[in-house]
Order: sequence, then C-alpha cells, then structure tokens
Amino acid sequence: MTAADVSFMAHALRLAERGLYSTDPNPRVGCVVVRDGEVIGEGWHCRAGEPHAEVFALRQAGDRARGADVYVTLEPCSHHGRTPPCADALIAAGVSRVVVAMEDPNPRVAGTGLAGLKDAGIRVDIGVLQDQAQRLNPGFIQRMRLARPWVRCKMAMSLDGRTALANGESRWITGEPARRDVHHWRARSSAVMTGAATVLADDPALTVRLATSSWEQQGCAGMIRQPLRVVLDSRLRTPVGARILQQPGETWFFAAVGQEAPGATALEAAGGRVEYVATLPDGAGLDLTTVMQRLAQLGVNEVWLEAGPTMSGALLKANLVDELILYVAPIIMGDRARGLFGLPAITRMVDCMRLEIADVRAVGDDWRIIARPAQAPDAS
Repeated sequence: MTAADVSFMAHALRLAERGLYSTDPNPRVGCVVVRDGEVIGEGWHCRAGEPHAEVFALRQAGDRARGADVYVTLEPCSHHGRTPPCADALIAAGVSRVVVAMEDPNPRVAGTGLAGLKDAGIRVDIGVLQDQAQRLNPGFIQRMRLARPWVRCKMAMSLDGRTALANGESRWITGEPARRDVHHWRARSSAVMTGAATVLADDPALTVRLATSSWEQQGCAGMIRQPLRVVLDSRLRTPVGARILQQPGETWFFAAVGQEAPGATALEAAGGRVEYVATLPDGAGLDLTTVMQRLAQLGVNEVWLEAGPTMSGALLKANLVDELILYVAPIIMGDRARGLFGLPAITRMVDCMRLEIADVRAVGDDWRIIARPAQAPDAS
C-alpha cells in the first residue's frame, strides 16, 4: 500500500459519502479511475436501480481506462441484480489493477467479484482504508452478516441525565443546531422508529425536514427520501388522525399477535401497514429481535430510534442498540424529572452497562456524544 493508494482511496470514500442519504437498501460506494497518477474518471452510487459507482467512473474515463488503476470502496459486484455485474465492466474496460477497500459481505458476492478479476489477469489489492469503508456502511454490513439493521438510539437530555420534566414537558431541551443535526441522522437512516407511547404523547411526524441545499451538497439533488416510519404499537393504540399517518412515505405498525381487529383495519384504511409479532414469554412486550429481523428482510440498513425510556431501555436490554446518540444540553432539570432508560434496578457496579465513547463534539450550545455498548457486536 502506497501513499498514492491511500490518497486515491480517500477520494473514492469522499465520493461514496455523496450517496449517504439516497442509496438504500444498497451500500454507499465510490470509485476512482487513475492513469499515470491522474484521476481520469470518478463516480458514486446514488440510488438503487441506477448504475453503480464503477460504471459512472468508467464512462468518464472512456478508452483511457485501458491499463488504468481503479480504486473502489467495496468489492465490485459479480451478480446480475437491477444492473449488470461491475466486475465484468472492469474486465471489459481492460483495467490493469483494482484496489478495493473491503470485501462485500453480501453472500451473493463475498469474494466472487475479486476472484473474477484475478481470473481475468487483473491485479487485485484489498484492504486500503478498510476501517473507513466499514464505518461508511455499518447497517448494510450488519444486515448481511447478522440479518438485522444497525440501530442508533437518540436521546436529548439535560446535564443531569433527564429527558423530560415530571409532568412530561420536554420541548425543547436542546437548541436548534442539535435539532437540525437530528434531521441529518434521520435522513441517512432507512427507518425511523418510535413507540405508541411517544405517538400518543407527542404526535410526532418523524419526517426528514432539511433544506434542499443540504441534499444538493451530497450530489443527489432532488432525491429527498423519507425513511420508513416504524411504530411499535402492541395494542394498536395509535389514532387514525395521528400526524405520522399524514406524511409522505410509508408507516408500518408492529402489533402483538391477537390484535388483528378492529384497530388494524382502521390504521390500514388510513394508509398504514400492520405486521404482527409474538410477545415475549414474560409478557414484557413485543419480541424485538423478530421486529429487527423483519426490518432486515425489508432491506432496512440503519434504524434511527426516537422513543421514550421504556422502549429505549427494552432495546438496550435486548442488546439491539448499536450506537447511542446523546445530545446533552447545559441545563439542570432536577431529580424528579424523567430519566433516560427504563431498565431493571442495578445493585452492583459490576453489573452496570459499559459504553465506549466514539465521538464527542459541540453542536451549537449543546454537546453530542456518540457511544456504543461495549458488549454489542461490531459490524466490522
């Protein structure tokens, strides 16, 4: 691996980020074609069903691609899906070397693209900036390897760890910059999830509300995609007039088996979709693992969880939260205000859940902390 390899792969990763909001359910991928130290073609995947990054880069390079080096952030695909195999396109273009950041975890590819390139006499190098490439697609990787999406749990809290006053008032704990930051996280997510209690208390829309310029900066202008809205509503208590049902895009409800009517009929008539899930043996709510498996089947890569302490605590307890996105406001709410997570009482320090801090930064007057449960499986 040379300094030039790192530089060109970093450029390909920057291109891949332009598909951050739009590629679902596909991964974000960037590609650069280089000849004699000069970039002669570049591309990124923007939307499922459209050409992949390699195709755009090869088109731009034209005949000059013959004998060139190619840098791509994910193993070129080797199967026919909505588009032809990218490995075949690289072979047909006559490139001499392909540098890949990481192998594709999709079982339909998983090394076969690399093998095809090698069989065609093309030199293949893998692993350049692999960690960065993995961080770009944690949900896609986890869905392919563990059959469940990557779940981020968002919480806004005071400096003393409270999410709402004792009477339930919580608007607004954080400032406008932090709330705007939340919409960027929503935008990159496949689904935004909440619980019936939050719908009943706050009547949220759970949509992405960003200025058009924010999307255009990503290189996919006019491609605003509203994530799937998911409500865990075991008894189907959501009213048909809820704002969540009045928004563009789809809204799915997960209810307990045995709640098929009449609530389901009313919600589906209002445009929702109802799925049924078994409850846990101890009666502690829906089988959340089954919910996540079903979302993975739908092609959901990343879930953005905005819920109260009961649901957030249940997912955390079930080891289904991969990241915590905590917005900390410089205010004190007092010990009678509501806490972060509804969890069983912990009586020994050794039993406390350990977190690994991944990032801390200021967002306006607030602080954003990204932390991961130390025992949670890592998609990389």
